[in-house]
Order: sequence, then C-alpha cells, then structure tokens
Amino acid sequence: MCFVIDNRIKFRHLQTFVEVARQKSVMKAAELLHVSQPAVTKTIRELEEVLGVAVFERDGRGIRITRYGDVFLKHAGAALTALRQGFDSVSQERHGDGLPIRIGALPTVSTRIMPHAMSLFLKEDTGARIKIVTGENAVLLEQLRVGDLDLVVGRLAAPEKMTGFSFEHLYSEQVVFCVRAGHPLLAGKAADFSNLGAYPVLMPTRASIIRPFVESFLIANGIARLPIQIETVSDAFGRAFVRASDAIWIISAGVVASDIADGMLVTLPIDTSGTSGPVGLTMRTDAVPSMPLSILMQTIREAAGKVPQHT
Repeated sequence: MCFVIDNRIKFRHLQTFVEVARQKSVMKAAELLHVSQPAVTKTIRELEEVLGVAVFERDGRGIRITRYGDVFLKHAGAALTALRQGFDSVSQERHGDGLPIRIGALPTVSTRIMPHAMSLFLKEDTGARIKIVTGENAVLLEQLRVGDLDLVVGRLAAPEKMTGFSFEHLYSEQVVFCVRAGHPLLAGKAADFSNLGAYPVLMPTRASIIRPFVESFLIANGIARLPIQIETVSDAFGRAFVRASDAIWIISAGVVASDIADGMLVTLPIDTSGTSGPVGLTMRTDAVPSMPLSILMQTIREAAGKVPQHT
C-alpha cells in the first residue's frame, strides 16, 4: 500500500504552526515570521482544514495547543529539522562552511562544562560552526523538540517532558545556598532556617528545572514562604546582587563553583544533598548526530568527567 502526503501542506504551514506552538501566541509568531497576524491565522486555518482537526484552542486571552496539535508538533518539528539539515548540507558543499551545531546549555553547564569542552573541541579542527544558547530547561527542550537546537546539556526533565527524547547521564549536581563573604549568617556554626526570611532570597524561576527541588527542600525544613523573594535565571545579576548585599542565592552549585573557589561567595552550612539531580545530554530520539556533533558530545563527556561529584 502506498501512502501519499497531502500536497496541500506546504513549508509555510509547518513553519507557522511550529512558531505559534513555540510562542503560544499568534502575535509573537507573526512578528518573528515577519508576516501579519491575519496571515498567520489564515495559514493555521488552512492546516487545520487539511488535518481535519483543530491544532490550537482558546485559553483565556491566549491560546494553547490541542491534543492533536501536540501529536502533530513532534512530526512537524522533525520535518523542519530534516529540511534545515538538508539546506545546511547543501550550503556546506557550495561554500565550504562547516555544519552548524546548535547547543542549548543551562547556566550551570555554560559556566562549569562548556568552556573546557569547547577548548577540547576546537583542537579537533572540524571546521564546524558552533552556536551556544543559555536558558531555562523547559525553553531549551522546546527548542530542541522543534529543531532549533541539536543538543541540550542540562538537568533531566520530568518523565512527561521527555517524550521523544533520549537522556545520557553525565554527573549529578545539587542546589546550594550561597552568600557573600562576611555575611551575618556565616557567624553561626549551622544555618538557622528561621533567619532566612530576614534577608532577600534569589530563587530560581517557576519554569526552571530546579524550582521543584528548592520548594520541596524549603517546605521540608519548615519554610512555607519567603517574605523577600526575587526570581531570576540571570547568573550575572545574581552574582552582582549577592556580592553587593546580604541576599541569599539559591542556585545550582555549578553556577557559583568558581566564585566559591575564589572566595568571593560562600555556601551556607546547609545540607542540600536532597536536591541533587542528574545532569546530562538530551537529544531527539529520531536524530542522528553529525560527525562534528559526535565529537563535541565526546568533549562534553570528557569535561563533565572532571566535575567533582556531590558538590
């Protein structure tokens, strides 16, 4: 039996659908695609007519993807990825450019792993072009799913978020409570949780992968809420703010490892071993890594092998 893809589905249908799904907004998708909102709406309606089902539905003032749309997204993302790889391959043949490798890395990985991994990779002289982006785990995984990234180096996501992905464990990392040198809480031999609320606390955002670990840890130690709380994923802001104030920064150990080694920041004497989680390589299960990407993955493994465990 021969199956034929409906020839009414065009590249623009896939591209528009994936962008709306990623942005969760027709307006934002239109801006990024440089087309009008009515054009985006029309394209989505054409796609829904071909599929025979709705791929988006209203959710308050916004929209959300439907169950059918979520199923189609996995295939649409894979199709766009295959097309991009084809274009990249042709470009390489015509212009002698290296294949682009797009890596998503959590802030802790960008600080702790990628510099050494890139130094090792550059010695291999593959000629490949590299793009490294940093962000929240959920955002990076979504970019990986739709084909905007080739690899994500970060924490293992919840099982329901790992459909269509494979994960390779590299090392485990825990969360730490760090402050500036000379902070008042360092005067005692053990941290008093009842005193944490007296200081500003920098927390991971709700979308971050470590937020559930932090919330569970705080609740287990009798802290239901923190009066002065700032949510951020900016390590630059966190580092500058904590060094200039009495704030407490709750963050993955890898982000501040060098600051602690230099004595600029100090971890509070709190046992956070219960917040430890696996860090590793996440890829789409249907992806076949290019030779340069395979080499980069190997250098990441080598760099990760030098990370102290349970720190």
